[in-house]
Amino acid sequence: MAVGKGFLREPRGQEMAIIGTWNLENLYRPGGRFGPKDEDAYAAKLKALASTITRLDPDLLGVQEVGDPQALADLTDTLDGQWHTALSAHPDGRGIRVGFLSRLPLTTLADVTDFPSSLAPVQADDHNEPTARMGRGALAVRLEPAPGHPLDVVVCHLKSKLLSFPDGRFNPRDEGERARYAAYALFRRGAEAVTVRGLADELLAGAGEARDVAVLGDLNDEPAAATTQILLGPTGSQIGASGFDRPDHGDAARLWNLAPSIPEDQRHSRVHAGQPELIDHILVSHALLARVEQAFTGAEHPLPSVDADPTERRDKPASDHAPVLATLRYP
Repeated sequence: MAVGKGFLREPRGQEMAIIGTWNLENLYRPGGRFGPKDEDAYAAKLKALASTITRLDPDLLGVQEVGDPQALADLTDTLDGQWHTALSAHPDGRGIRVGFLSRLPLTTLADVTDFPSSLAPVQADDHNEPTARMGRGALAVRLEPAPGHPLDVVVCHLKSKLLSFPDGRFNPRDEGERARYAAYALFRRGAEAVTVRGLADELLAGAGEARDVAVLGDLNDEPAAATTQILLGPTGSQIGASGFDRPDHGDAARLWNLAPSIPEDQRHSRVHAGQPELIDHILVSHALLARVEQAFTGAEHPLPSVDADPTERRDKPASDHAPVLATLRYP
């Protein structure tokens, strides 16, 4: 697998495909609580998003923070050519959900929200009953990037590290409240990672050496985080590890995070409080890993630094995340 050279790629033939993940940041039509305040701001956002998608030209893009299904339709109308879409039917409390934009037809395989039956509910706040469901559904689809080569893909958006508190606050009343809600977020993100890992297990079916499977998403933490590591499956053999080139019994169930293959100067997808971090990821099965030519991020301009209050960006164009992509080669 070659190390990526950057987001500007050479023209590809039919044997190449590009897949990626991108948090679109509050894609709502104007007028609501979270979306742009007016039509001009909305048009600017659609134009900026479409410009990035057109420049990168992915075959499949897993997306997060689609707050209004019609807004995704508006975005596809802005793009050239024919696009297929799929959306989870399970948004969170403020209406955002995951989905796909694809140049290829899609078949929906699963739209998962419930934790595995063996996983106990987790505490989510100070007052309500524990929850046994993901905040946002994880959606799985199948497409065929090349004839006779099905690809199963999951898109997810795990619980954010940016904390919210009762009454719509983004700042805690005291350090005790901050610490509790940070723990609740971690409980939930961990349980959601377990749920997505279970969905990946179903798609891999114990045959990761033969099945092309990918998990795309905003995991809301970096590659070494415990919640991100849950998704990998059996330990060992990750990119850069001593056992990377040696097949083992874990390859049937393992997923590989492509983060180490992203050029180091691109290895971030968001900037929080001035600190670059890679929280958007592509994980692939053993069979799909063999097809990966490069991994890269797709930001055209420096990313803005975000803070604890996401509402401050409601009228900003584009997104505060960079797309993360991978080029696949088919025989």
